Amino acid sequence: MSRVGKSPIPVSKQVTVNIGSNNLVTVKGPKGEQSLQVDPDIALKLEEGELVLTRPTEQKRHKAMHGLYRSLLDNMVVGVTDGFKKELEVIGVGFRAIMADGVLELALGYSHPIYFVAPEGIDISVDTKRGKNTFIVVEGVDKQMVGQVAAKIRSLRPPEPYKGKGVRYTDEFVRRKAGKTAAR
Repeated sequence: MSRVGKSPIPVSKQVTVNIGSNNLVTVKGPKGEQSLQVDPDIALKLEEGELVLTRPTEQKRHKAMHGLYRSLLDNMVVGVTDGFKKELEVIGVGFRAIMADGVLELALGYSHPIYFVAPEGIDISVDTKRGKNTFIVVEGVDKQMVGQVAAKIRSLRPPEPYKGKGVRYTDEFVRRKAGKTAAR
């Protein structure tokens, strides 16, 4: 049996969950609103502050859908209450990030600056409290979208293994390589 799908999703008092026709689930909270079309085979019940998902059979497809939709709905509930955040760090001489008029401007060692516009529902900020303009914070309600935007920013200049320059997650470990040694 799916271990993920079995556990109920706790729904706090500040979150409202509406289960509409055709299993359209809408979750509203203090940070925003999200909706998801759940597979019609999965049954949803909201009881005593918990959202419970059940599947009709033990087929492999139903087991997979059970755990998937439970995780997606849990991420929606967490997203509208607390939100999700990814932090990136820009490392390199002359590398910087500036936020101006809702557009992220990145100087990453190329001959031109890179301009990145955040999609709707995603907030990007440059944290200058820690020092120079080298920390980028991506926040939002949708976990998938926050991760996608952070990955897109990181892909503009991924960290390289020799000097460690580039854009990396703050908790990411970049394995360093030794450079060439002079031959005698």
